[in-house]
Formats: sequence, structure tokens, C-alpha cells
Amino acid sequence: MKKYILAIDQGTTGSRAFLFDHYGNIITSAYREFKQYYPQAGWVEHDAEEIWASCVTVIREALTRAKVQPQQISAIGITNQRETTILWDRKTSKPVHRAIVWQCRRTADICQKLKVRRLENIFRTRTGLVLDPYFSGTKIQWILDHVPGVRRRAQQGNICFGTIDSWLIWKLTGGAAHVTDVTNASRTLIFDIRKLRWDEELVKIFNIPASILPRPCPSGFIFGHTARGAAGLAGGIPIAAVMGDQQSALYGQGCYAPGTVKNTYGTGCFIVLNTGKKLIYSKNGLLSTVAADDRGKPIYALEGSVFIAGAAIQWLRDELRVLQKSSDSEKMIHGLKDTHGVYFVPAFTGLGAPYWDSAARGVIAGLTRGANVRHIVRAALEAIAYQTKDVFDIMQKEFGASIKELKVDGGATHNDFLMQFQADLLNCKIIRPKISESTAQGAAHLAGVTLGIWQGKKDLARLHKVERIFKPHMPAAKRSQLYAGWKKAVRKATL
Repeated sequence: MKKYILAIDQGTTGSRAFLFDHYGNIITSAYREFKQYYPQAGWVEHDAEEIWASCVTVIREALTRAKVQPQQISAIGITNQRETTILWDRKTSKPVHRAIVWQCRRTADICQKLKVRRLENIFRTRTGLVLDPYFSGTKIQWILDHVPGVRRRAQQGNICFGTIDSWLIWKLTGGAAHVTDVTNASRTLIFDIRKLRWDEELVKIFNIPASILPRPCPSGFIFGHTARGAAGLAGGIPIAAVMGDQQSALYGQGCYAPGTVKNTYGTGCFIVLNTGKKLIYSKNGLLSTVAADDRGKPIYALEGSVFIAGAAIQWLRDELRVLQKSSDSEKMIHGLKDTHGVYFVPAFTGLGAPYWDSAARGVIAGLTRGANVRHIVRAALEAIAYQTKDVFDIMQKEFGASIKELKVDGGATHNDFLMQFQADLLNCKIIRPKISESTAQGAAHLAGVTLGIWQGKKDLARLHKVERIFKPHMPAAKRSQLYAGWKKAVRKATL
């Protein structure tokens, strides 16, 4: 009987399920969006049960489309949006509040109070992160403080905390496993990335009962086995890989060696550089985080997180309604030689790396009478590349070596204009793989390695195929001029 690996890619706006065969090929996939909740300005929530329901739907759709029986699944790999925070009842498995999404800024005041107490350095040293609402720790504290009765129930041992991976594992195993992996744990603000364990002092700072925390495990590990009937699956299937989405994309792109780097163009942009066993602390707004080597063991990486990338194009589509589909953006600007001086800084939820300014707001600058909607669309696409350059330049400096190529993945990489502009702006090669779903691919590949289907990087290297390489052509003077205009626009967004 032919066997397959199921990869669950649970993202910010939707859930995907992929079936990979044991040759590393994608057999089929299914996708389902779910609702985004915005209860107040700057607040973003998800319904955890809706997320689970979307995963159940796509798993069943993928199996049905491929005519694959549940017993043909040999392993499951999970990759997920990180930092998004769920607390649920240990007995009923019911969430106590909507999930607070990584984009949510409601805990900015908690972060500010910690800064006033001069605690930034201890968080930086132990977690590799900055004090920002982006991460899970302040979100946990907010739920414990604001949902009646939850703190008492947590102190009694009746509440579980988890990022999305932990929630999915809990549901898939029928509540038998309350675990996470080190890449997701490293995004919580309460995990010591040097010792790879929860930090007791940081947990106390947030007044979080330790009993609610999941057990952290290596990314390549048997996290648990499916309960019979969960998501329509057979019982006993091993969950053999778990990684946060950006670390999974790094793995899926084959960035196993120090100095290799990838950028995922999704809702946000996430540039991750493998630094191997060397933990590098950024002095310029990048994050130090945990990733996985080819065997799924912990290594380190530098990361720059851009909050709004593809989401800016979605905004043009959904709010301004100047696009019917996000993919129409390239066609709309065809033949347009420039933005007519327009810059678009999409700071809808503040600015991430390297600025970390939660108060920044979106700006469209440089408008004149000759500017039109096509120029704004092009400026939105260029903003994705400019924000990547903000991070990329610092990354090269702090790693101490020139980066000659950037591996890319995610939906926006199908936009040839954006990829060429990115190559020109960075003055390096942009390598686009044949399989752009590197996040799911990483989870599937590591699950296969954990089970012994593939023997590490030598086997995995044969599975990576390049679709196109974009080479830089822009003169240095023009590159500098354009980027100077971008920096000027960013200063307007941060006033």
C-alpha cells in the first residue's frame, strides 16, 4: 500500500493540507480561509475552533481529491503561524477566549511597563527577542488578567496554553499530548534559547502559572499519535515534525548551512538567516531565534519580521477594491516605468524589524496630481521589497559576510515584477524554487527524516529544484536614490 506524508500548514488567514509522496512530490493540496476578527483598532483575533474546523476540512478534502485512505498516511508534519496565543480548558478542550493573533497590538502597554522597569536586556539575553506585543508572553498575561475566572482555573491546573501547533496536536491526539517544539517556544518571550527551556524568572514576571505551559521538544520528534477519527484520520499516525512557519520554510528551502538565508512572502515578510550553532545577538533590531538542522535538532538563526507584506495587496483588494484578485497586481502595473514618486509604507499594525515601532501607522507619500491607482499598486509591491532590504542589509552586517543569494517562497514570489525589483534592490540573486510552498515542504521533509524515509540533507538535496533565478540589473546610483526615498517615507510613518 502506497504511503504519504500529510503536512498541515496553518497560516494567518487560512489553513492548508498537503499530501507528499515518499519521493517528495506534492500529490494534492486543499485550502480554506477563516474569519479574521478586529474587535478594536489594532486588535486581531481568531476563533481557535474555526481554525481547527478549517484544518479538518482541508485534511478531508486533500484525502478525497487524491483518493487516499486515512491508513495510507505514514506521518504528519505541522507548521503554523507563530506567536498566536490560545488558552483552553484542559478538561473540555474549549478555548477560554478567542486566539490573540501575532499581529495584535493590544498589549503594547504591558511591553511599555516592562521597558520602564528596564527589563529589556534580560528578555533580549534569554529569549533573543525584543519587548513587543508581537510575541506570546504578553498575550498570555492579557487573557489571564482580563477573562473572568481564567487565572484561578489556571492556578488550579485546569488551563492549557499553546501556540497554534500545540492546539492542533492537542486536537489531533484527543487531548493526550500538550507539547510544542523549540522553534515555536522560542517566540513566546518566556523561553530561554540558550538552555532550551522555559525560564522561571520570565514566567514569574508575566505572572503565568507554569502548569499551563506545554512541554518543549526538538522539531524532529514524535510529538504524539492521532486519536482514531480525529480530523477523519486513522488512529496511531505519528506527528513527526513541528516547526513554526518561518523555521519550516528555512528547512524546506534547504538552508541547513550557516550563511544560507530565505525570505517568505506571505501576509508578512520573514527573512531568516541560518547562523548554525552560533547565537548572534543583533544590535540593530533583528531577532535571535531557534531553527532546526537537517536532522531536526536545534540550531540558531537571525530573523527580521516584517508585519505587512502581502497583506498590503489584500488591503488594496478588500478595502479599496482596486483589485479583484491579489494576483492582478502584476498585470495592473504592466508597462508602468515607476511609481511617479509614490511610496507606500504599510504600517497597519506598526512596524516590525528593524524599527519595532508599535505606534507607526500606514502612509502613502509623494502623491501628486499625476499619480493614479496603478502607481499606488506598484508602490505597495515595491514596499515589500524595501522592507526586505531594511532587514537584509542589517543581516549581512551582523553576520559579517556578504550574502550572494536569497531563496524565496510564498504566494507573492509568483509576481515576476516583485522578484526582479527585489533582486535589483538587494543586488543579489533571487532563487525561486519549483515548489513555492516551502513551509509545508519543510514540515513534510522533516517528518520523513524523523521516520527514516530520508537520511538528512543528502537525500533532501535531490528533492530541491529551482524554477527561476532573478539577477540584479539596476545601476547602483538608482538603487540608492530609490531607497533614500523609502527611508524618507518611513520617517513620515513614525512621527
